[in-house]
Parts: sequence; structure tokens; C-alpha cells
Amino acid sequence: MKIAVISDIHANLAALRTVIDFLHAESITAIACLGDVVGYGPFPNECVDLVRRHCLLTVAGNHDYAALERLDATAFNRYAREAIQWTRLELNQDSRRFLAALPLIVSQDQICYVHSSPREPHDWNYVFSGSTARECFHYFEERLCFIGHSHIPVVFSQQQGATLGTKVPLSLREDRYIINVGSVGQPRDGDPRACLAVYDPEQALLTYHRLNYPIKETQAEMRRKKMPEFLISRLEIGR
Repeated sequence: MKIAVISDIHANLAALRTVIDFLHAESITAIACLGDVVGYGPFPNECVDLVRRHCLLTVAGNHDYAALERLDATAFNRYAREAIQWTRLELNQDSRRFLAALPLIVSQDQICYVHSSPREPHDWNYVFSGSTARECFHYFEERLCFIGHSHIPVVFSQQQGATLGTKVPLSLREDRYIINVGSVGQPRDGDPRACLAVYDPEQALLTYHRLNYPIKETQAEMRRKKMPEFLISRLEIGR
């Protein structure tokens, strides 16, 4: 059974709907979400509702924690802080209850799922480099660890280092992997399309998918809700 892994939706409803529609068309119903369901975008409650209904597994992200005031947002840049303050006022009680119940890290079927890093996930560290990834391999036992947080898709092999590509074969008998699945709603690798990863355990194959979604629809709602122009314009460039 193929497993779709999504992350960093950031209240971008148009992007999330596009991803879910794509997965349903591909008959992929096992979906894991790596957090940051909210923050930045204009549809926090709607995105929480879709994740709750369609994802079999969800872990918490730092923006989810910040929206619940479990995390001090002073370390965020001013645009992210402004969006979090807006999100705190916007979240309904059902959304709050769902986000509050999310774990930081989950191990299921020999796969580790975490938003930021398997090393002290509550510290929200980034895994940008091969050297950082090598340290993180000591903090989980599974062959695979899926992460988000940086919004940049990349596969870190314990033996080979970093790998980029649309299709990445996995040598699970000989190697272990930390896989960043990119971002559904806020890509930061220069490609504005929604990003997700699909893992096929039978073929030991990871496939990244990039999907066009109606960016202007999200931007129009952000402008209507008077969200920072910086957050609105960056959606077009994926940075």
C-alpha cells in the first residue's frame, strides 16, 4: 500500500484540496501529515478539518504549537508572528482540540514521522545539511524518518548523503533515510507548486509530486483578510 506524506500546509486550502484530490484520483488513501497545518495562510479551520478527515496520522508542527500559545512566537520573523496572532483569533474550538491532541513524533510500521527532527523534536531544529542529518540518525531506530519544517524536499541517506530527484530508489536493507517531503502550502525551494511525497514500500521507491494549484485564489483571500503582503507575494516564487 502506497503512503502519501504531506507537511507544512500552512492554512493554504487551495493547495491542500489539490493534493487530496490528486491522491484520491491515484487511489492513495493512506496519508500522513507532518504538521504546520496552520500559520501563514487564510484558512486554518478549513485545513484542520480536511487533515482530520483525510489523514490517518498527524504530528504537530511549531506553527501549530505557536497558534495554541504552547510556543513563544517571538523567535518568528515579524510576518510569521503577525500571521500567528491572526490565526490565534481565528481558530475555533474544534480546531484547537485537534491540534492540542497531536503528538510530536510517531513510530508506525517501522517508519518515524516528525515535523522538524527526530533529535529533540520539541526544539524545532532544522535538518538542512548532510552533517546535521548524520547526527539525527542516532535518534531513531526505524529505516525511514519523514520530516518537514524546512519546506525543501531532499532525501538524506545515512551512507550516501543528500539526494535530489523526482524518483528516489531506497535500499532499505543496507541503508537508512531521513526524507524531507517539502511543503504543500509554502514551498521554499524556488518551485511554487504544492509538494508531497509518496512512498511505495513494495518497490522501495519514493516519488515526489509537484502540483499546480490556484495560487491567486489563496492570495486573494489573504489580501481580503489583510495579511502581510510579503507572505502573499512569496507564494508565487516559492521562496
